[in-house]
Amino acid sequence: MNMYAIFFRGSKRSVLLKAAVLFIAIALLDWAVVGEVPLGFLYLLPMVLVGGVLGPVQITAIAGVCTFLAEAFDDFNWTARTGVPRDVMYFAAYASVGLFVREMSRNRAAAQQHLNEVEQERDARKEAEEQLKALIESSPAAIITADSDGVVMMANESAHRMLCVPSAQLPGKTIYSYLPSLTNVSRRDPSRQFFRTVMQARAQREDGETFLADICFSTYSTKAGSRLTAMVLDASEDLRTHEVSGLHQLLAGSRIAVSAVSHEIRNVCGAIAVVHRNLSHGGSLAGDEDFEALGNLVVALERIASVNLSQSTEKATEVDLVALLEELKIIITPSLQEEGVAVEWRIEALLPLVWADRSSLMQVFLNLVTNSSRALSGKTNPFVAIIARREGLQVVVEVSDNGGGVVQPEYLFHPFQAGAASTGLGLYLSRAFMRSFGGDLRYKSLPGGACFLAELNSVLPYRSYDND
Repeated sequence: MNMYAIFFRGSKRSVLLKAAVLFIAIALLDWAVVGEVPLGFLYLLPMVLVGGVLGPVQITAIAGVCTFLAEAFDDFNWTARTGVPRDVMYFAAYASVGLFVREMSRNRAAAQQHLNEVEQERDARKEAEEQLKALIESSPAAIITADSDGVVMMANESAHRMLCVPSAQLPGKTIYSYLPSLTNVSRRDPSRQFFRTVMQARAQREDGETFLADICFSTYSTKAGSRLTAMVLDASEDLRTHEVSGLHQLLAGSRIAVSAVSHEIRNVCGAIAVVHRNLSHGGSLAGDEDFEALGNLVVALERIASVNLSQSTEKATEVDLVALLEELKIIITPSLQEEGVAVEWRIEALLPLVWADRSSLMQVFLNLVTNSSRALSGKTNPFVAIIARREGLQVVVEVSDNGGGVVQPEYLFHPFQAGAASTGLGLYLSRAFMRSFGGDLRYKSLPGGACFLAELNSVLPYRSYDND
């Protein structure tokens, strides 16, 4: 087999050289041997060689040469009656062998190429499966695959941890006992609708504990039936964080709102108290029980209204203002685009961290942008600019628009303003939020527009103070 491979294989040039040597050797042998034994059949051997490297026309031409050599050096007399049939048979034999070998070589090359492609695809598929398996096993999200009956077929380690099931024991259990909301999703009939969606629903662990889950799932069809794959994330902590943050925000806003109400009540009570004192000095109402009761009511009302806003910074932390403004951009851009408002963002590079309560600061910016959007309603070429820059030890964020400005800016930050869109507390609360963590909110008039400046303290002064 090794000798065959060495003799019949090689480069095209080497194979043709071997074939030429064989042609010459066989021709000389046929010329030298005298007798009735024809040696023309030996030309089949070089035809096998050339058949693997030449094309059909070249093979046919060489077959003709072999026919001429076989006829020229044999000892048979050539006549038209006997020579032509003999030469036709020679030519047919040589050409057939060469063309047959050529087709065999082509088929072998095609089969080898196909085999190589199959092996490459197999290796690529194996590598992809290994990568996918590693990705699934290392994923922090729970990934579960179930059949049409809801029986778990595969689950990664995160799924076992999330559902409090011992390792490798989820397969064979029903997925509906852990994710009841998927009960009506899995389909036995492959002709029915398939799902690819996300939902938030209640889930249950092995020990009976319930939790909120974000479930991204899809169903698909296989030869063995429909399948369901779900990716599950535990959203309980996010829910708790969101609700606690909302509670703190509600309490802070309520405290400021109550302070605003108390402030207005104190003003009214002060005016009533002045009138009460003036009337008491007249003496005409001295000793009148109803008049004295009115004075006591005013005192009691002043005491109730004595609740005041304390400037607390207990929730203030270091805030990345650039990241917060990026989130603000994501939030407000769609609504402003729908209203046809152009927005310009100019954020200075390398802004320092600022001292603020992140959620309160976001509410301040949202309130300012909402006010600008409301002022720009029906305006021509509405425009909002949000600019953040550093000024000494402070960072200033400007929110400006071309909505026409404010008629009475001296009353901007007063609560319960006449003509306000809702309660008239938006700007009052926004400035109170800013002042609660050491910042401030100011108004600056612009030609044909308005500008609000949110001033924030950078974290640098606080850090340098610790180093003193």
